[in-house]
Amino acid sequence: MKSIKYKKGYKYVLAEDYTCKVDIRPMQNIKTDYIDLLENGTLTVKKYYAWDGTSGPTKDGKTNMRGSLIHDALYNLFRDEKISLKQRKQADLEFQKACLEDGMCKVRAWIDLVGLRQFGAYAASPENAPKIYEAP
Repeated sequence: MKSIKYKKGYKYVLAEDYTCKVDIRPMQNIKTDYIDLLENGTLTVKKYYAWDGTSGPTKDGKTNMRGSLIHDALYNLFRDEKISLKQRKQADLEFQKACLEDGMCKVRAWIDLVGLRQFGAYAASPENAPKIYEAP
């Protein structure tokens, strides 16, 4: 019998591809199974990408859902060492930008950004990539 391999901790699965522009420009196009980031800053998160929404005391909602998708995809690229951790601040700003575009009040967007800046390094670190489990 062949075993399965899986990861834990995801709440959402993208129902269709999502594409946007970000202010992170890799030196060369990055193409993975679920995320593409092109040299011109075009980010495509592909159908079936799984992410966990917002972290900490922040609750998921319409004004931060898209931001959490963009942010989690970029952090995924940090953990996979596809983009430099030197760009983490810009990834955090991409979250804030999307939240503001989606109607979040400026004070809450600022508070969420401060939280990401204070506590986000752990989630971006390659050492903290989700563990792969096996069953049976």
